[in-house]
Amino acid sequence: MSLQELVNALWQLFAPYRYLGVFAISLIGTASIIIPIPYTILIFNLSVKYPNEWDPILLTIAGGAGSAIGEMSGYALGYFGRRIVSQERQRKMTYLVKIFDRYGPLAIFAFALTPLPDDLLYIPLGILKYKFYKAFIPTLIGKLLMIFIIAYFGRTAGQVIRLLFGEGGAEIVIAVTTILLLII
Repeated sequence: MSLQELVNALWQLFAPYRYLGVFAISLIGTASIIIPIPYTILIFNLSVKYPNEWDPILLTIAGGAGSAIGEMSGYALGYFGRRIVSQERQRKMTYLVKIFDRYGPLAIFAFALTPLPDDLLYIPLGILKYKFYKAFIPTLIGKLLMIFIIAYFGRTAGQVIRLLFGEGGAEIVIAVTTILLLII
């Protein structure tokens, strides 16, 4: 099963719940550490295909909150899995807490906003017992901004393509963008 087929299957399951479904898929998409589900493609596709049916602000809230909460699964994995990390290794890592107390919120925000591999950051933060709220707030802000950009870009791109190429143009944008997002 391809990633696009997986997204479509999940959407069929959650579509009746609209924004709550977007929240659930975003949460599942970021909580799955081993095989991430490209929930951003779904949000982009909804914005392009149905610009009048999906409010970008509500998509931002649903997708951003779901993905921020889902990212905390990596934090929880590190926090509760810290028992397998030796005490000596934990002591050596404590200097990172001091660095993160100063620069952490900005780094966390940058990881949440961009396609950087978030789990590489959240698992160590959990191991270090970095304060949850200090990790969650920048994550939430970064994810909200990321989804806002995706939703508005999708909506605007869909409208421009429809003006230039007619109704069938939106399908071209979705296909090309989906391929590009899966490659990245």
